[in-house]
Amino acid sequence: MKFADFISREAVRVELTADDKEGVIREMVQALVDAGKIHPEDFESIVQAVLKREDLGSTGIGRGIAVPHTKHPSVERLVGTVAISSEGVDFDSLDGERVNLFVLIVSPPDRPGDHLRALENVSRQLRDDTFCRFLKQARNAEEILQLLDEADNNQFVS
Repeated sequence: MKFADFISREAVRVELTADDKEGVIREMVQALVDAGKIHPEDFESIVQAVLKREDLGSTGIGRGIAVPHTKHPSVERLVGTVAISSEGVDFDSLDGERVNLFVLIVSPPDRPGDHLRALENVSRQLRDDTFCRFLKQARNAEEILQLLDEADNNQFVS
């Protein structure tokens, strides 16, 4: 699975305004609403589902990266977005560091394989320090999308 299979290009955000975990999640879910990938009436229940998943353990995986995710019956196919916070956000990350790079994934409950493949792809790509550094330095959505395309074409991870 590639980023292009689930990242909504219209929902990518280069500078989050939120300064806490819930705010980041709300801003990213709203980006998916704005992009037409999820219905506005499902906004709050999706936010709550992501927060409930966070209660099980932070998706802040360390090195300034978080991958909040959930399964939700309102989506028919896997959707996601990428966002950056230049200031960083306290996301209860495993290493205690602030998070700058976020990848949100929302998938249908009846497609667990897609959910796992997306998480696997994201975690594999985000292990590459060069890729992460470039993403965190991106100045606009086009730069982020170009980096995701390059990652899809195996230009970072061997």
